Amino acid sequence: SAPSPCPPTPMPLLTLVNVSHAYGSSIVLDGATLSIEPGEKVGMVGRNGCGKTTLMKVILGQIKPDSGQVQLQRGARAGYLSQDPSFDPQDTLRDAAEGAFAELHRLHVELHQVYHDMAEAQGDDLKRLMRRQAELDAAIEAAGGYAIDHKIDATLHGLGFTDDQFTLKVANLSGGQKGRLGLARLLLEEPDLLLLDEPTNHLDIAGREWLENFLANEYHGAVLMVSHDRWMLDRVVDRIIEIEVGSVREYPGNYEKYIELRRERQLTHSRVYEKQQDKIRQEEAFIRRYKAGQRARQAKGRETRLDRYKRDELIDRPIELDVMNLRLPKVERSGDLVVVAEGLTKRYDDKVLFENLDLVIERGERIGIIGPNGAGKTTLVRTMLGEIEPSAGAVRIGSRLNVGYYRQLHDHLEPTMLVWEYIRSRIVGPDGVSRASEQQARDMAGAFLFSGGDQEKALGDLSGGERSRCVLAGLIGSAHNLLVLDEPTNHLDIPSSERLEQALSRDSGYEGTVILITHDRALLDSSCERLIILDGHGGATVFDGTYSEWVEKRDAAARAERDRAEKAARKSASRSSPAPAAASTARRPGKSDDPESWSMEQLESRIEELENRIRAIDAQLLDPDVYTDGRKCRALQSQRDELASQLEPLEFEWSRRAAE
Repeated sequence: SAPSPCPPTPMPLLTLVNVSHAYGSSIVLDGATLSIEPGEKVGMVGRNGCGKTTLMKVILGQIKPDSGQVQLQRGARAGYLSQDPSFDPQDTLRDAAEGAFAELHRLHVELHQVYHDMAEAQGDDLKRLMRRQAELDAAIEAAGGYAIDHKIDATLHGLGFTDDQFTLKVANLSGGQKGRLGLARLLLEEPDLLLLDEPTNHLDIAGREWLENFLANEYHGAVLMVSHDRWMLDRVVDRIIEIEVGSVREYPGNYEKYIELRRERQLTHSRVYEKQQDKIRQEEAFIRRYKAGQRARQAKGRETRLDRYKRDELIDRPIELDVMNLRLPKVERSGDLVVVAEGLTKRYDDKVLFENLDLVIERGERIGIIGPNGAGKTTLVRTMLGEIEPSAGAVRIGSRLNVGYYRQLHDHLEPTMLVWEYIRSRIVGPDGVSRASEQQARDMAGAFLFSGGDQEKALGDLSGGERSRCVLAGLIGSAHNLLVLDEPTNHLDIPSSERLEQALSRDSGYEGTVILITHDRALLDSSCERLIILDGHGGATVFDGTYSEWVEKRDAAARAERDRAEKAARKSASRSSPAPAAASTARRPGKSDDPESWSMEQLESRIEELENRIRAIDAQLLDPDVYTDGRKCRALQSQRDELASQLEPLEFEWSRRAAE
């Protein structure tokens, strides 16, 4: 018998072949080739300015490449997270998010009109309207059904919005709130391919946790994500593409695996490069030695072959993750106690930021401060340093402190000063006292990823990320024995964040104390051994341990609490008496599963029961302990879908009888 045909190979959702693009003489994409399968989660990494955003805009058709082909699967939709989303300024926050369901609203409006027309229709007109009603019901279910209110609320809550903010006008939102609203609407639209360019901007740790859980466990479409959040890349993506010198390289696995594979590739690349350089040096030595003697003809031939070898086979010098060793100056030894706070409290009017905080920070500690946006993290630091008076309690600063404070704004920079000049004006020599030389300043600039040409840039011409790197280089090289860093990685790419991580590590030789405010969980976990957690409601907890240890303890406590609640609910249910038979009969129509055989009273009773159960599930889904737990959320949603499927034929039968 003839062999059975092989099943067709599924088509990629997105295909790019040999895409090239340049801005003037600057080539950002050079023969980029890429494919993404349906449902695949892909991370895209590379230095700032390497072409990541350009590649996304090429995919969207916003930029026409100089050459190459881009193909999105027919009928597929791509959605892009804009850095400057556009909304009607008079819409409320919730209405703007609900705009993701514009087509669903149109279907609902038409369905209501069909119901209205059915009340007076007869004969063929009624049959036609009933067929249209069935079509609209199916279309509404496919577009999100009647559960969009839950989806909207859960998404907005997950991204850090409160119920009180739902009625705010878009015109009154901050830039960060508009960015989060843009992300919410994009997630609600559920495109087939989700293009996310720095989605964690403006998100606190809780928002980042919700987003990574949503992308990893809830979102069924494909994702191409550019993010500086290494923690999120490790937990969401299963493939990394790297853009380097215009080329695209692929690495299987998450970000941690990518780093391992990239270093292996760099090591191999470096060995090949060094062998080639050895060969070139040997050939050039031979040519210099014999080009003017009896073997000049041989030397000339070898020179020709060497030129051809350089043109055809010579590889570029490898771009290293670690530019050079970081050497930090010695710092003066501070007192053993750096900060001592007793009963520290700060409130503004009726809002309490933190209350009754007792804290001792000892010399050499690395302290991380975390909490929701607006919880008072910066205020806490400034209160500990004596810049702000506490509402209650007392704080004492240790002796011989030299404080270096990295703030989120850099208005103090002189725009005409060059990078190396600024760094030299800030740092000291290796002894921690003498003025740094120009070479030491350039070495520090190189350690923070400023190449030779970049060191000659004026500060006024730098990007936000470059400016942040420059300020950090000057701060860390200034021999401060207390470093206070407030969101230092906000504008840094991944290599720059990793550079900062190395500078703060004990292996760098820095012996001072660090107080770090950050949402960067990878930096937090690697750098800090103690945490101060603000809950946003006035609570402040000190935790001895790393961020990973705190997450493990927090999640274990949450699981235990859920288990206790479920056990109590089961115990309560087992104690309750079963409903009387008459009541049971009244609520359930009987053995027949055909709604057409039920009385109108039985229909209405069963519809009411199902609607009450659906409302109860919706209330549970709005609980933060539930919607941040992917497994429980999925189980409840499955129950809700089953109830909705039972409700639909009953509502159809009720509507049919009401129209008679």
